[in-house]
Amino acid sequence: MNQSTNMRNAGSTAGRPQRGFTLIELIVATTILAILVGAAVPIAKNAVRREREHELRQDLWMIRDAIDRYKDAADRGAFQIKVGSEGWPPDLDTLVTGVDVAGKKLKFLRRIPVDPMTKQEWGMRSMQDDKDSDSWGGQNVFDVYSKSDQVALDDTKYKDW
Repeated sequence: MNQSTNMRNAGSTAGRPQRGFTLIELIVATTILAILVGAAVPIAKNAVRREREHELRQDLWMIRDAIDRYKDAADRGAFQIKVGSEGWPPDLDTLVTGVDVAGKKLKFLRRIPVDPMTKQEWGMRSMQDDKDSDSWGGQNVFDVYSKSDQVALDDTKYKDW
């Protein structure tokens, strides 16, 4: 008899705890997960935006440094300059291709980076252009800027950097 009683109880779940989650536990866990994901998305977006802003600052600094080094070399008379250029480079490609100095190429940039905000070319201003002008006169490259109309995390426009 003992054996038959044990056989009957073996199939029954009355004596042992149930495994798994209840519907309420699943709803609560899903709600908590949704709240955490909802909070993480804006943080991730800001991190990506901050990284792109950092890249923009670096690229602008690199191009402006190359323009200044070109201007310094031109002012020292290291190479011939075009009349009316005032020693500024004629275009950004000249910074990459370089200029001849005593039979050697003097290069100022390895490559022209792409604007990280617009994924397009940079806006340029010549010495003769108005400081707020959005069109390049084509005489020389005095300044570069992003063509993005977006506002940075510090509430300044990218094109004003």
